[in-house]
Amino acid sequence: MTDHPRRSVIAVVDDDPGMLQSIESLLKSADYEVRLFSTATALLEDDEFPDIDCLISDVAMPVMDGLELARAVQAARPGLPVILVTGRPDLLQRSPLAGPDHYRVFKKPFNGQELLTAVALMLRSPRPRPPRS
Repeated sequence: MTDHPRRSVIAVVDDDPGMLQSIESLLKSADYEVRLFSTATALLEDDEFPDIDCLISDVAMPVMDGLELARAVQAARPGLPVILVTGRPDLLQRSPLAGPDHYRVFKKPFNGQELLTAVALMLRSPRPRPPRS
């Protein structure tokens, strides 16, 4: 049996199926393992949540928005890189993200290569990692 390096796992949360597919295709083209979620709750309740290396989330979503998700993720997984995408930057002004500087925000429409670069840089940044089971 040959040991292969573990690919980074990127979770994408968006209530728009087209955006989920688009980001999934982009990330897979860069050889990331991708997990898709249509709600924030689905990500937080997923058994594989501890395996996520980076989160990309839409901001404007029903029930739990991307800002609330980012805060919940940081409480559960401090230091996990979070990238927020939004077509409504005004939402960020009304409820700014406080705390660590491991957040990155992209305004829709965004440049795919810039998103890939941000993911790669965030994955290389030192951060606390939970033990893997």
